[in-house]
Amino acid sequence: MLRPRPETPAPGQESVWDYPRPPRVEPVGARVTIRLGGQLVVDTTDAVRVLETSHPPVYYLPTADFAVGALADAEGSSFCEFKGAARYLDLRGGGEVRSACAWNYPDPSPGYELLRDRVAVYAAPMDECTVGGEVVTPQPGGFYGGWITKAVVGPFKGVPGSMGW
Repeated sequence: MLRPRPETPAPGQESVWDYPRPPRVEPVGARVTIRLGGQLVVDTTDAVRVLETSHPPVYYLPTADFAVGALADAEGSSFCEFKGAARYLDLRGGGEVRSACAWNYPDPSPGYELLRDRVAVYAAPMDECTVGGEVVTPQPGGFYGGWITKAVVGPFKGVPGSMGW
């Protein structure tokens, strides 16, 4: 499949087509929050994001910044050729539970050590996820966990027909 035509970023925006492969991990200076069941389950200014060609950023938040009892082990695991073995987590907040909606890398591969003791969360099953006060849009499709903000342009992997990108 041919690479799609990237959108042209406006000033202050990034094109996901300029992101590298293998992915890069970098600190984020913005405040990141997640609400579930009406409860603020995480509020941090210590996030990192993973940037990979054709994907909106995936935000990894410190495990220690989640509300007490918000994270619980879930069934399942997966493997990323770059980051290593991932485990899945349930997220709880305000009396609600979202099964296997989060993941982390307990022992990340070399070059991805910044992901240790951090958790990424799918935005779609949450009440609200924000970066710098902006409510994010979930990455299309059900497999990838990127968060779309006004700061990034696509097209984004996950839309129908993007499997070969």
